[in-house]
Amino acid sequence: MPDLTALTTSHLEAARADEYGRSAELLVRDGVLRQTVIALREGAELAEHNAPHAASIQVLVGRVRVTGEGEPVLSSGELHTLTHQRHAVAALEDSVFLLTTVTSQPGEPPQGGERPEHG
Repeated sequence: MPDLTALTTSHLEAARADEYGRSAELLVRDGVLRQTVIALREGAELAEHNAPHAASIQVLVGRVRVTGEGEPVLSSGELHTLTHQRHAVAALEDSVFLLTTVTSQPGEPPQGGERPEHG
C-alpha cells in the first residue's frame, strides 16, 4: 500500500532538483484506472493536454491552477473533478497532487499505455 506522506516528501524533493521542476510515479494501474502522484516545483507546469474520459485531481500539498476550465485554484486537501476539455496544471507554489484517471469507457480499449517516469 503506497504511503502518500512519504511519496509526497520524496517527489517534492525530486521535483525541486529536476531540471523541469517535476516528478511523477504511477501508483495504481488496475484495468482502466490509473492513480499517479505528481509533484511540481513552484512555476512548473504540465503542458496543455487532452483530458481522459474521467479524471480528478486531489492536492496533497501546495496550490495549483487548472487552466482551460475556468482556471480554478486548488489548495491542499481539495479534490476537483476535471472536465473533458484540454487543460494544463500550473504550480503556484511547490505542490504535490494525486491524479486519478479512467483511460477508457466500457467496451473501448484503454488509452495511453505509457507509464509516467519518476523525475
